[in-house]
Amino acid sequence: MSARHVSPPGGPRMDTTTRREMGRAFERGGEHYAQVRPSYPSESATWCVPDGARSAVDVGAGTGKYTALLVELGLDVTAVEPSADMLAQLHAELPGVATVQGTAEATGLPAESADLLAVAQAWHWFDPLAASAEAVRVLRPGGTLALIWNQLDTSVPWVHRLSRIMHAGDVIKPHFVPAVGPGFTELEGAVIPWQDEVTPEDLLELTKSRSYYLRASPATREKVLGNLQWYLYEHLGHHPGEVLTLPYRCYAWKTTRR
Repeated sequence: MSARHVSPPGGPRMDTTTRREMGRAFERGGEHYAQVRPSYPSESATWCVPDGARSAVDVGAGTGKYTALLVELGLDVTAVEPSADMLAQLHAELPGVATVQGTAEATGLPAESADLLAVAQAWHWFDPLAASAEAVRVLRPGGTLALIWNQLDTSVPWVHRLSRIMHAGDVIKPHFVPAVGPGFTELEGAVIPWQDEVTPEDLLELTKSRSYYLRASPATREKVLGNLQWYLYEHLGHHPGEVLTLPYRCYAWKTTRR
């Protein structure tokens, strides 16, 4: 499917304390995350990678969902991730990829060492000004900063209700734009529609990988899963093992280091 270009205006903000507290939910559970989280459309990586790029850094790489796409494009990729558990899973999936236990604000990488710095489903966990400054340091002049998010396609009514029940907090608002610090050109954006095939059981497991569920009390977790089971099996009438087509939109932005 082709990308639809957009010109994104302003976006939401998350205070530092909330960002850190919610981000800690992903410090463990790398194997489960790798199994249940969707990948990204390959077109998003193709669109983000600048011409002639040889080296890339995937920051907040998690278990390597986006890293794998960059490797497939023939790039020399370094994955940066603060969670040792996530990095262990990434190494198991992509043993040839160099890994660094670091943060977006302090990657520990050499200056001007990368042609592309990609962040998939993670920029909202970072201090955007500090992360931008680090990206400026790590990228070569003319290098690209790429920010990517997967989002359930909530324009579809049943998916919109599903996202509410799952507490899918990564639903992008209509006027969202990532906050990026100085040192970069104006952001260019694209929306890439795609679809994932899942079962109702997959959706239950996907819910268990989200920050809301991970941080919730046992009673809240039970309520969320109960509501989701009712919605999928009783209200929508699906049966266990049935393959469902789940529509997504991948939002991507890129900007050039001056």
